[in-house]
Amino acid sequence: QVQLVESGGGLVQPGGSLRLSCTVSGTIFGIYMAWYRQAPGKQRELVARITTDRSTKSLDSVKGRFTISRDNVPGAVYLQMDSLKPEDTAVYYCNHYPHTWSWGQGTQVTVSS
Repeated sequence: QVQLVESGGGLVQPGGSLRLSCTVSGTIFGIYMAWYRQAPGKQRELVARITTDRSTKSLDSVKGRFTISRDNVPGAVYLQMDSLKPEDTAVYYCNHYPHTWSWGQGTQVTVSS
């Protein structure tokens, strides 16, 4: 069973930056990966995804601010988040795209002054 471990979250002021990391048990070679987030009282949403050839696509509200990247061996996915806004506050998760595996514990990102 694939295990996902997210890290790198924290409390940051508006305009600040964070870099999230996700380690995957085993290689992710040949697998599309993504970052998702879930804000309090809201459904989980797709933030950004990356293909096997490193083509990326992201949510309109994070375009130009968030960058997804990956290492295939060992499996890892990253999310560089710049110019953070309070509305980015959420628990962030990485997972397969589009068919998700079991979810990891996520990492909390709080953007507040």
